[in-house]
Amino acid sequence: MQLPFPLVEEPDEITTEKGRKLFAGQTDFLKGVVAMSGLPPSDRIEVCFAGRSNVGKSSLINALTGRKGLARASNTPGRTQEINFFTVGEDHYLVDLPGYGFANAPLAVVEKWQRLLKQYLSGRQNLRRAFVLVDARHGIKKVDEEIMSLLDSSAVTFQCVLTKADKVKAKDREAVLKQVREKLSKHPAAFPELILTSSEKGDGIATLRATIASLI
Repeated sequence: MQLPFPLVEEPDEITTEKGRKLFAGQTDFLKGVVAMSGLPPSDRIEVCFAGRSNVGKSSLINALTGRKGLARASNTPGRTQEINFFTVGEDHYLVDLPGYGFANAPLAVVEKWQRLLKQYLSGRQNLRRAFVLVDARHGIKKVDEEIMSLLDSSAVTFQCVLTKADKVKAKDREAVLKQVREKLSKHPAAFPELILTSSEKGDGIATLRATIASLI
């Protein structure tokens, strides 16, 4: 019997090469957006990345694109409240959503960002998938479920990407995966496959590239 939310299978050679070529092309920072009026035209395939503080989102984006300084991690939680757009080749936008779950961020800042996020998710027709990053050492936390519920209500398909997989011992991994699968089963917008990654070791990066390149 197959487990719900299995780990995604390794892509075949053709799909792997498609992903490699997509991210081997030019990748540039386009703009940071603080209001819906600042969004770029919705004329490209778009994917976005969401994750709580210290989940390794910037490291993952940098590993994907092969550009170490492309996405910058803020040392001050709650400081970066922009939706950052990057162009990938000629046909894709990669979107870095601000980290969430910051206890130290002023309430007014959090509310403003949540409003913008809701508007973005529900109003972006070219958004093909959201990738919700979850630390493989800790599994899904309450704050992760809040963003997942928002994606459910916005009818945006999201795929769970487990980060820092190299930091988890093999004997502990199954317990984390079990918890993640149980939590995801409650979210109708969850895509039924998991991607396990390590930005440091490069694990899962080719698979994630291939997944993005396969979205049409």
